[in-house]
Amino acid sequence: MKTTHLVSKILFYITRFLAVLYFSLAAYSALALTTGWFLNFREGGKYFQICYPFTNHPLMLGDYNTPYIIFEFLSPLSLYGLFFLLISNVFKVFFQPKLFTQNGITHLRQFYLANLFIPGIVILLSSIFVSLDNEVAIFIVLHFMLGVFAYFLATIFKQGLNLQNEQDLFI
Repeated sequence: MKTTHLVSKILFYITRFLAVLYFSLAAYSALALTTGWFLNFREGGKYFQICYPFTNHPLMLGDYNTPYIIFEFLSPLSLYGLFFLLISNVFKVFFQPKLFTQNGITHLRQFYLANLFIPGIVILLSSIFVSLDNEVAIFIVLHFMLGVFAYFLATIFKQGLNLQNEQDLFI
């Protein structure tokens, strides 16, 4: 169990860092695109470059049109920030003193619901405004499978919590 605690703690810090990074990039990009700070344009305004703060070195690039910015640029950055935040909460469950807790089940439930529904809804909504690559379907399937796996894990945790509570009643 010590190995599980160590691995989950390492993964927690990595995924929490990635969540902060993705959310920060999304917020910084939104700020740059709305204010024009650290923003350059290419080919007569057809493409944009978001630069590192206080420099002219490009950090991120994209097409300068509203549907692209919303559905193919800011949306994925924000949603992967959410994904890494939710999965970091799941990893946190595995290094707590008590494994089977209501809090752990809640984190697993949030993770599986987000993976089961959000990608499909966002892709469906996005496809109305922008044309999407066929490879996007792979991401939907992967997140759906991850959501199903997390659902099974949440069910196991719920059963474990029930057994743990029954055992506590006998002692």
